[in-house]
Amino acid sequence: MYAIVDIETTGGSPVNEKITEIAIYIHDGNKIVGEYSTLINPEKKILYHITSLTGISNEMVAGAPRFFEVAKEIVELTDNCIFIAHNVSFDYHFIRNEFKRLGYNYKRDKLCTVQLSRKLIPGLQSYSLGRLCKHLGITINDRHRASGDTLATVKLFEYLMAINNNINLIHNDLLGIDKIDLHPKFDLSKLKNLPEEPGVYYFFNDKQQLIYIGKSKNIRMRILSHFRNFTSKKSIEMRNEIVEIDYEKTGNELIALLKESHEIKKYKPLYNRAQRRALSQYGLYTYIDNAGYIRFSLEKNKEKNGMPLCSFSNQKSGRNFIEVQIEKYDLCQKLCGLYNSSGACFHYDIAMCKGACIGLESFDKYNNRANKLINSLRYHDDSYLIIGDGRTVDEIAVVAVECGKYLGYGYIDKECTKGNKEELFESIAIFEDNRDVQQILRNYLHQNSDIEIIPVNRKCE
Repeated sequence: MYAIVDIETTGGSPVNEKITEIAIYIHDGNKIVGEYSTLINPEKKILYHITSLTGISNEMVAGAPRFFEVAKEIVELTDNCIFIAHNVSFDYHFIRNEFKRLGYNYKRDKLCTVQLSRKLIPGLQSYSLGRLCKHLGITINDRHRASGDTLATVKLFEYLMAINNNINLIHNDLLGIDKIDLHPKFDLSKLKNLPEEPGVYYFFNDKQQLIYIGKSKNIRMRILSHFRNFTSKKSIEMRNEIVEIDYEKTGNELIALLKESHEIKKYKPLYNRAQRRALSQYGLYTYIDNAGYIRFSLEKNKEKNGMPLCSFSNQKSGRNFIEVQIEKYDLCQKLCGLYNSSGACFHYDIAMCKGACIGLESFDKYNNRANKLINSLRYHDDSYLIIGDGRTVDEIAVVAVECGKYLGYGYIDKECTKGNKEELFESIAIFEDNRDVQQILRNYLHQNSDIEIIPVNRKCE
């Protein structure tokens, strides 16, 4: 049995965002035998640009059930089913995180119709659901709504079943990985039992030399992606050298980031040196123009530009972040670097900007809101402890910052009271503080507003 699923959400991060709609169609390999669909109250505001994409507004979900109210039905409906979605990692991990907040470990075998389409229909320019369905003549009703997209995925799945000679598709996480593409000494079975948890992973060659260190919120999916990667000569060369893999669970993404950064500097693996680091290619910078207005600009990170307010792996993610902040803090598109014009910005023409772009709003009023954004992104010179998930259900992870300096991280039993700050500090293993670590902490703090932070009284000079 297959559970074909699609969700709509408040944003792209399964850690910080929530589900607003879910649709599930149960398929027996021949036809649909069950279905379920509902809006879900995410218990947080749906931003305008998300509503414009999905059509789901705050008013629509106000009276909808919350996730915990439908969780039991989702578990029962998908029990003993293979979880199928188009780009399955997105839907699966959003749902897993919703269950994780409830203290439940939701786990299903899964299959991705993107990967399956690449295998069975090679050579297309795009494998997005919209482009793929257009190519195959599949009509999508209610695009970007859960039920419409799920029905389209059902039709796509049935098409893939048919061209696969109606052979019943079994779950295969190793889909798209061919032994012939790998080092002859690599044992493919090493990929079968990798954990779907945050951590750091290591690749070794046939001389037992460490050639690459990476991190991920999902060790399994990230390692598998390396073995499916044919996008560059370097990625293919590295994959062909891998003979052994190892990993270490960290419990949460922040420690995975910190550990990866530390160990890359310590061991300097060949392919970490050879590849350009994508952690912080672009940065958000701020300056005051000749008229006294605070301006923001998205630039490539360079030493001469100093420390950015926050960084992004690519220009698109940076622009998406700025668009959200413009709406959140009622800022001007032009002064945020997203609208190039000698006159007013587009938002002014539709009454969404107060006119700072053409001097109609005073700089002090505008700067008051711009400073709220700046303050939300600053890496404070305080002393505090960041509390996160540990490697097991019985422990918590602790990251320590003292007077603005990163001290390190550690793990401690959950039974140790969080009120005992000195005991939490004693669990810390000391690590080097540097520019990269400062940037990791800065980015993580502004991207995860709901993390637990315990302030600590320390005398700072």
